Amino acid sequence: MRFQLLDIVPYQEDPVTGHIVPPSERLASVVETARFVEGLGFDSFAVGERHAGPFLSAAPTVLLGAIAASTSRIRLQTGVTVLSILDPVRVAEDYATVDQLSGGRLELTVGKGNEVLQYPIFGLDLADQWDLLAEKYAALRAFWGPAPADWAGGPSTHPQQGITTLPRPFRPGGPRVWHGSASSTVSVELAARWGDPLFSANAIQPLEAYGVLVDRYRQAFAEAGHTDRTPYVGAGAGAGGIFVASTSQEAKALYGPVYEGLVARRDVPGNNTPFRDIDHAVAEGPALVGSPQQVVDKIGRFHERLGTDLQSVSLPTTLPLADQFATLERFAADVVPVVRAAYPTTLWTAADAHGSTVPAEAVAA
Repeated sequence: MRFQLLDIVPYQEDPVTGHIVPPSERLASVVETARFVEGLGFDSFAVGERHAGPFLSAAPTVLLGAIAASTSRIRLQTGVTVLSILDPVRVAEDYATVDQLSGGRLELTVGKGNEVLQYPIFGLDLADQWDLLAEKYAALRAFWGPAPADWAGGPSTHPQQGITTLPRPFRPGGPRVWHGSASSTVSVELAARWGDPLFSANAIQPLEAYGVLVDRYRQAFAEAGHTDRTPYVGAGAGAGGIFVASTSQEAKALYGPVYEGLVARRDVPGNNTPFRDIDHAVAEGPALVGSPQQVVDKIGRFHERLGTDLQSVSLPTTLPLADQFATLERFAADVVPVVRAAYPTTLWTAADAHGSTVPAEAVAA
């Protein structure tokens, strides 16, 4: 299994101490954390995109460009690129630039996003979100295909004749694109139709709800006849994030007040998790909180149901950065090696067609 750290760059005070860092410090911590996890051996670092609520991730390409300049091995991903509200020409240009800066380390995860307030901000109708996603993804693929490209256009995109977006991607065809899936089969069907990998949110619903979507993805992928591609699946770990301690009791005692304070803030868009207390989150939710063995077992349970190739985790970013790094060190030392050995994957190895665009140490089995 491969491991990703995702930061959607929430910006809010610690619910226990009331402390909040300046925006400049919070943004700098994203780049610093990416460097840190590269040193720990993580496989990828992802930046989210939000345009409503207390988040600082409205410009993920800027952050990824800074990370590309500060790292050399780790893959750079998004989680998610809210393609439904964006101009596909700008997406093609901006992300190809990051792709070139990083030497081909970029991969996107696209979706319609889970922030309903961002659609009126961009002058769009929420009811059109799925149609916008499918239309703009087809346009993006056209622009990243052989140049010059023709695009017939659609209800929300203008026809383009003989267009060549610059820079071109690092490799022909552009970066690999994953499709974020949280609650609907629409993204599942889109991913399967294009032969792309799927990223299950695994966030605020019971595991089985996500399992049903992943099952449909694999079925549709096979029906589409993509015999030359692998239906890779990634999965998140929910809003609860990771917090590793010597025992479950210690982890819940230290992190429980922070978790419960954060989820109590119902004014935050998307904060609709049913797991309102730490015991419920640990027992039935996707949060990876507990002893190293408990976290290993929980990731294993995700894998058994979803067939996960890539496990994404997120930090409780209201904690001091030193505390976040301590959890990452323990996770990398006591959890990652065990899970890697138990659940091998061909993702980002020599057997993966997209695994050959970064330095050799980044694609070792």
